[in-house]
Amino acid sequence: MPHRQAPAGRMSTVLGRKLGGELHRLRDTSGLSQPQAAAALTATQTKIAKIERGVSPVREPDLHTLCDLYGVARNSPLRNRFLALAHADRQRRRASGWWKEYSALGDLVEYIQLEDGASTIRTYQNHLVPGLLQTAQYARAVASADDVWQDADEVEHFVQARLARQARLTRENPLQLHAVVCEAALRQQVGGRTTMRFQLQRLVEASAMPNVTLQVLPFSAGAHASMTGPFVIVGFDEPTSLDVVYVETAGTTLWLESEEDAERHRGLFDNVCRSALSPDESRTLISDLTEEM
Repeated sequence: MPHRQAPAGRMSTVLGRKLGGELHRLRDTSGLSQPQAAAALTATQTKIAKIERGVSPVREPDLHTLCDLYGVARNSPLRNRFLALAHADRQRRRASGWWKEYSALGDLVEYIQLEDGASTIRTYQNHLVPGLLQTAQYARAVASADDVWQDADEVEHFVQARLARQARLTRENPLQLHAVVCEAALRQQVGGRTTMRFQLQRLVEASAMPNVTLQVLPFSAGAHASMTGPFVIVGFDEPTSLDVVYVETAGTTLWLESEEDAERHRGLFDNVCRSALSPDESRTLISDLTEEM
């Protein structure tokens, strides 16, 4: 779970930073300064700086002007990707959803907001059941074991937010979830045998949902491509070049926003899927583990 931080005023967004970073690189490659880019927009240098940091959203006319200035051809895949990014970022900034009541969760809220607007989640987890598939008891045991949350009320707030996220799997136009979970996560008795038995039953039920693909990476798979740790690829209806990667550590969260990072993690995920059991074989293994609890 991420380190909490105090809510800030006007902050950058993940998609805004992704677009701003690409525009920054294009400007540098073109040999242009921020004042020159600002002049093309009849704007201030501060506006360009905020766009490049992901603080300010980019209006479509301004984006076209910058693309013209940087030599990005009309109707090219790159310009279309920028337009899709800018549109998705503006939509996310305007969104006002259920997560607002969980602002005390700090930087986790940014992930929740992005997940709520995503169309696909691909995740590899080596020690935990994915949050979208956790039972309340399992989530409570995980949160209670972490020193981020200081008291029972904070733990319960976290658990309720986790359960609220799961509505994305069952509402209209549900989230498409593809999860690969290590066998170790299924054998670790988080919360005790009873909690794990109900958790495993939940996984069996979820694996039958048409929008959920669940694979288990068995111990017998040996060395594999994703042994460095878990990650989540958040995808949108727009092209895959909008994918962003979320990595969580004990002390903080990390967003990997470049297309190179996204492409690398898509490759890692494809590789670990090939090492894992098929969905049917995975369901059988989880069912067998349930009977052992």
